[in-house]
Amino acid sequence: MSTLYLKPNVLAEPLFNQWYASPALLFPATAAMYVANAHVKTMKSFVSNPQLHVEALKDPAMLGSNYLHHEARRAPEVAELLERTLREQAPLLELAEAIRGLDALLATKADGHSLEPLYREVPPALRGFVELLYDLNNQPSFRFIEPLLYRSRFYNPAAQSVLLTLAEDDHSRAFVFSTPRLFGPEERERSVQVKLPFHHEALDALFRMRTEPGPVEAMRERLGIPAGEAERFARLFTPEPPAPVAPRPEGVRVRYFGHACLLVESRETSVLFDPVIPYKHGQGPERFSFEELPPRVDYVVITHAHLDHAVLETLLPLRHRIGTVVVPRSVGGTLLDPSLRLILQQCGFRNVVELGELESLPLPSGGALTAIPFLGEHADLAIATKSAYVVELEGRRIMAIADSNAFEPEVYAHVHAMVGDMDVLFVGMECEGAPLTWIAGPLMTRKVTRKMDQSRRFSGSNSTTALAMVERFRPKQVYVYAMGQEPWLTFLTSIRYTPQSYPIVESDKLVATCRERGIAAERLFGCKDIPVAPAVR
Repeated sequence: MSTLYLKPNVLAEPLFNQWYASPALLFPATAAMYVANAHVKTMKSFVSNPQLHVEALKDPAMLGSNYLHHEARRAPEVAELLERTLREQAPLLELAEAIRGLDALLATKADGHSLEPLYREVPPALRGFVELLYDLNNQPSFRFIEPLLYRSRFYNPAAQSVLLTLAEDDHSRAFVFSTPRLFGPEERERSVQVKLPFHHEALDALFRMRTEPGPVEAMRERLGIPAGEAERFARLFTPEPPAPVAPRPEGVRVRYFGHACLLVESRETSVLFDPVIPYKHGQGPERFSFEELPPRVDYVVITHAHLDHAVLETLLPLRHRIGTVVVPRSVGGTLLDPSLRLILQQCGFRNVVELGELESLPLPSGGALTAIPFLGEHADLAIATKSAYVVELEGRRIMAIADSNAFEPEVYAHVHAMVGDMDVLFVGMECEGAPLTWIAGPLMTRKVTRKMDQSRRFSGSNSTTALAMVERFRPKQVYVYAMGQEPWLTFLTSIRYTPQSYPIVESDKLVATCRERGIAAERLFGCKDIPVAPAVR
């Protein structure tokens, strides 16, 4: 039996009920709110007036909004998915209604007196899954007992699947979070749906074939793909082996893979930040892809759980190569801040470690990975699951500060006292972020005013706040990243900058100021090898 490799441009979309699966669609409570308040509402709107969605999406500014990206003729297929969702996802819709009911109960009856009598009035779907609470100002709230929800009827791995397609370019994918996948004749001709839950070990065997050849027919059977789809499945494989992986550096090297994805390597250790790995298909800008990753990634580090930083589409194919996943410590138990550790464990990641603020994980040869406080980019929401990080390897210090914003510079003064100067600083400057409701809207049980919505945005640093971090940590090299500019990211971010866009203008200012001060600086795009010079302290 001949053995083949999985092609480097095999795209692997994680789906939940035919919608692109973000971490929020794994935790049952947040999944319930997204299904009820985003998926069902969007599908009903499209079925009622598909042409409205078609016309809205002719405006590029609307590409990341809640308009469904299908032709009007496909309204019957969307109506069928809507009907099936109302039937098959009824437990989640019941859970969403119960969450709204419990919020209303506490708003009207929790007046500072004991909450014990209110347990009898908790909606039935939530009984035994929540604890009712006050803060020290007698403001009522509740927390979910998260592990119980994953073992309840509300967690349904059967709704999960992985859609395999050959990526031919960077521009064919519409913004994925507002549009479900449909499986008409066109889709069935070019894609294969693997109807297995994300935790299934057969997926590891499939993605291992990127670097190790295997028997295609045996893999098809293991994945449960019907014999009638064997020819389509076979198109995903090639006899051509992948290119050899570059040897590990003699010193320390950072490889930029686009957006917020950094691979920090020494001779003994590899640390991969916020992996969003592009596909290699011969089109578009130069890139590093899965082929440029080492056979084993010792640590994968997630800075926060946003849609463009914790990406299952990359994480699931890498699962078999990862030693440890490091995530920020979560308070847990809320719609805004569920445990990322628990979410990844449901996806089959066995070794997931939480780091709290200023906690360190030892690395070989006396190195360390340290989590540091991360302000900004979360619209003033009570979210603890976010950290920037300092990597120390072979005496070099590298800070990956993601979407942080130094609007309170004293935080970074305190951090500097703990971690000292940096050799390299990576700072995100997407300083014109989306409004509050773009991400959090489906989770809200009460409306906010438009003025409030526009005031509270998911914004990173501008030139002023980024320069404050540069001045504080005194790096020798400064790189602007996490901008979402790469064309292979528009399906996640919908970002399309011009030279006049505020983030471009502001990052240009930072780069120019750094260079005037003798600091090597650059706004990154596509891919780059960055050697880190030996530290002189």
